[in-house]
Amino acid sequence: MARRCELTGKGVMTGNNVSHAHNKTRRRFLPNLVNVHLMSDIMGESYRFRISTSALKSVEHRGGLDAFLLKARDSQLSDKALKLKKHIKKRIAAQAEA
Repeated sequence: MARRCELTGKGVMTGNNVSHAHNKTRRRFLPNLVNVHLMSDIMGESYRFRISTSALKSVEHRGGLDAFLLKARDSQLSDKALKLKKHIKKRIAAQAEA
């Protein structure tokens, strides 16, 4: 399982541990990922994602999963999120037609 946020694409970063003697050793900065169930208002179902805590704050700030996905760039989203975004767009188009 990749250590990558499914909604924002945030992943592992690398850097150095620097000691008092200024010795440098490589290290990894892991994203703070959590497993969450997010509710889609348009689809009427909840979906499970592995996202970073900062992405969770962004989802709540934008007004829910649907609004976040519609505004997000496709390059950042995972395959599962892209598929859900496509279904949401179809559902909105069908509701606008009716």
